[in-house]
Formats: sequence, C-alpha cells, structure tokens
Amino acid sequence: MSKVITLLGSTGSIGTQSLDVCRMHGYEVFGLSAHSQTDKILQQIEEFHPKYVCMTDPDAAAKLDAALSGRAGAPKLLTGPEGLRELAALDGPDVVLNSVVGIAGLPAVMAALEVCERVLLANKEALVTGGALVMEEAARRGVPILPVDSEHSAIFQCLQGGQEPERLILTASGGALRTWSREAIQRATVRDVLKHPTWRMGGKITVDCATMMNKGLEVIEAHYLFGMPEAAISVLVHPQSVVHSLVEFADGSLLAQMGVADMRVPISYALGY
Repeated sequence: MSKVITLLGSTGSIGTQSLDVCRMHGYEVFGLSAHSQTDKILQQIEEFHPKYVCMTDPDAAAKLDAALSGRAGAPKLLTGPEGLRELAALDGPDVVLNSVVGIAGLPAVMAALEVCERVLLANKEALVTGGALVMEEAARRGVPILPVDSEHSAIFQCLQGGQEPERLILTASGGALRTWSREAIQRATVRDVLKHPTWRMGGKITVDCATMMNKGLEVIEAHYLFGMPEAAISVLVHPQSVVHSLVEFADGSLLAQMGVADMRVPISYALGY
C-alpha cells in the first residue's frame, strides 16, 4: 500500500534525498515546504503534484504565488511559520517527515503528532529545545517518532531486538580539526574548518562537526528519543566513519550498524518501518 507523505524542508539535502525515496517507491507527496528556494520547489511541484506547499520566507512566498498563478491543479499555498505549522497539522498524510532547520521545526512536530500515524525526524533542534514536550505528546497519542539522522537511526535499528540497553555510543569523525593542537586551532580559517575529512555537507553542519557541537546536540537528542540518561550516552571519535553508532547491552555485548554515506538508507528504513 502506497504511503502518503508531507515533507517539511523539501529543498535541503535530507529533503531531496527523501523525494528520491518517494520517487523510487511511488509514494504520494501530500505537502512540501521550503524556506526560500522557489525555483527548486517549483521543480518538485511539477514532478510530485502536492496538494499543499508552504514557503516560510515572505518574499519567496510571493514569488511562488506569482509562478503558480493560473496553473491548473496548482497546490494551495501556505506562508510563514504559521503556514508551516498548518501544513504539518493537515489531515491526509500517513507520515510527516520533518527536516526543517532550527527551532522552527518544533511547532511543526507538535502539530504533526495530532494527525499522523508516524513522525519522521531529521530536525534535532525540535528535541534539543523541546524534547520533553515532544516525547510526552508522542507517548500520549501513541505516535512513534522515528529518527532519520544516521546515528540515531542506527541506534533505533539496533534496539529492535527488544533487549534493554546499558549504554549508547555515538560515533564522530572528529571534523576538520581533529588532529590539530589547541594553539593551531586558534589560527584556523573558515576554509580550514570547512575541509571535512570524510563527508561533504552544508557549511553549518561542517562547522558544527569541527567544533564537535553537533555531537552535544546529538547526545541531547538520543537522551529524549531513547529515554537514556546522559551519563549512559558516550561519544567515540572514529575518524574512519565505518560505524555510525553502537549499543551496549547488560551482558557486555555490542551491536553496531555500519556507516553509509547515503542518507537514503535511513530514510528508506524509517518510511518503510
């Protein structure tokens, strides 16, 4: 049976890879949202024919409105942060996949929990800023939240055997400055910081990798997703990036998932779970 999906943040890396998965499996796209990339979302509208779209930037919304004017079968346009929340709350999709950047994703997650069978989360800030609220509402409504970020998807999959975990281990590449001395780091340039040794990603996440800030956020995210105390969540610098995450059980055994560069793998798993 085909799934019906609303994708929040459809023009970013996670969003475009999610649409690759929708294309591969023939999933119906109910709604799309973006911040300001009008040309890119127009291409997505022409291919996937959503019923609703949202542009959160006012100027981009006006541009998209003009481009859609007079088109037969054009989707209904929603605008601004309130439009994003309204899109997430619309009854119709089975799944809302949230890959919005920043705290803007929090109201959308809360709204999606009211109407969806599942919420797929690639917006860690929603849990960093409102994890208790999100998880309590999800539990109250009986709606599972499935992580799409590779590290947390790996932990989620390792926990499907039913054993109680003793410790969660998130791996980190260490970023561009991993081998630098403290003194050298003080002189690092933007170009230095953006030379990630393993992955090619957006600027912000590449900087967050170099400072390890992203792992701090991921520890908070794991705490809320899996109900583990922070003291039972470790970070292991693993420059080879072969393993995404590990779970240690009471008997001392470890279960790990091998890393993959393609985010379509955890996205496909979460959509098909």
